[in-house]
Amino acid sequence: MPVADLFPPSMTFSHLWPWIGLVLAVPLAIVLAGGGLRGDRSVTRWRDPVWLCWAGTLAYLFHQVEEHGVDALGVPYAFRGMLCATFGFPDPAACPIPEAFITAVNIPVVWLAGPACALLGRRRPALALAWLGVPAVNTMAHLVPAVVEGAYNPGLLTALVLFLPLSVWSFRMALGRPDLGRRAVAGTVAGGVLLHAVLMGSLVAFLAGRIGTALLVLIQIVNPVIPPALVARVTAGRQISLPPAPPRPGSR
Repeated sequence: MPVADLFPPSMTFSHLWPWIGLVLAVPLAIVLAGGGLRGDRSVTRWRDPVWLCWAGTLAYLFHQVEEHGVDALGVPYAFRGMLCATFGFPDPAACPIPEAFITAVNIPVVWLAGPACALLGRRRPALALAWLGVPAVNTMAHLVPAVVEGAYNPGLLTALVLFLPLSVWSFRMALGRPDLGRRAVAGTVAGGVLLHAVLMGSLVAFLAGRIGTALLVLIQIVNPVIPPALVARVTAGRQISLPPAPPRPGSR
């Protein structure tokens, strides 16, 4: 596909933001590859929920390009067209789903909530794990329709190549940590499911005329609070895992 078709002069922010995310992904990938952004250096980065949360954020930036930049079939901004067709609007130009909804779903949950949970996870690793429920559940949102319909959908490739192995590994790692365990994993999955349920439920309410565009967008902005809040609740009272503090100069 010609570059001019991907970046027309009339391109709005609704179509530009996935490419901004791709630019942001480059330094993030370099830092992560160098072993940076770790929360617990007493374990390998692959057993560090904080590092895994950052890795999940990086994976999601690539996923957003496939969904909302250009998909694996070369179709630009393909996800909205698929979503519109799912709700009975085969012509994206006549579809009432606002582009602002797509933007409001993606930027808060990935660009803001991902880093926020990673930072909070330095003191409470369960909060870093909590965010990983979003890509885990999103994988199923792509995989199930692909299996049922026997067809590709925008985002499927990165969901299978990036999200699926990361999610399986992260949950396996968490089940082996006493400060996380089954309760944290269950809360993480539940948080991801609830976030997607609120997302879709609010869209259904909008299409039915029960809420307006402003409230629809506001719900998406607030929605990413759900996974860490839920996991914080279900893991309350568990021991906090912190890396050992470095010795002070002159101490024995």
